[in-house]
Amino acid sequence: MTAGLIDQAIAQVRDLIGAARAAGDVEPAAMTLATCDAHGRVSARIVLLKELDERGFAFYTNYESAKATHLREHRSAALCLHWKTLRDGVQVRAEGIVEKTSAQESDAYFATRARASQIGAWASLQSRTLPDRATLDARIAQYEREFEGRAVTRPPHWGGYRLVPDMIELWYGQRARLHDRIRYERVDGAWTKRLQYP
Repeated sequence: MTAGLIDQAIAQVRDLIGAARAAGDVEPAAMTLATCDAHGRVSARIVLLKELDERGFAFYTNYESAKATHLREHRSAALCLHWKTLRDGVQVRAEGIVEKTSAQESDAYFATRARASQIGAWASLQSRTLPDRATLDARIAQYEREFEGRAVTRPPHWGGYRLVPDMIELWYGQRARLHDRIRYERVDGAWTKRLQYP
């Protein structure tokens, strides 16, 4: 039964993403990812959800970025997806531990990216100081020359993370702020489901 609850929660999130896409949301898989550094300072940014299954929520980034540094220091993270196009607003919150995806998964996703984005993954020293735009343009040109006439391979410093949830909350907006909140939570290894006051 508990395995069924996480499957149920993930299926509902998938359905909501599909509904948002059908409603005209141009980026229905955009989600806020909150991380924390070793000193407890919290940071949030938008990333794109690329894979979703019973294992969790996967996104891809530079392993030398600020968010990656946070995740090395503090593996707990939280995410939120929000769709204004659905009902009176719908959001999904999830919390858990973040782990790297396998090299095979990262390779497979990297191969689907546009070539310019693949080159960008090599050229960008993400989160580091950029002296001027010309420096980035020069790095892009350098890697375009390096990979001219052949496939762009995945950089070793780039790949996926998966937030493995221990909590997923579905929040359905209602009038008068009397929202419907459904909370799935893993407690002592077993998934539970309950309603929450708005």
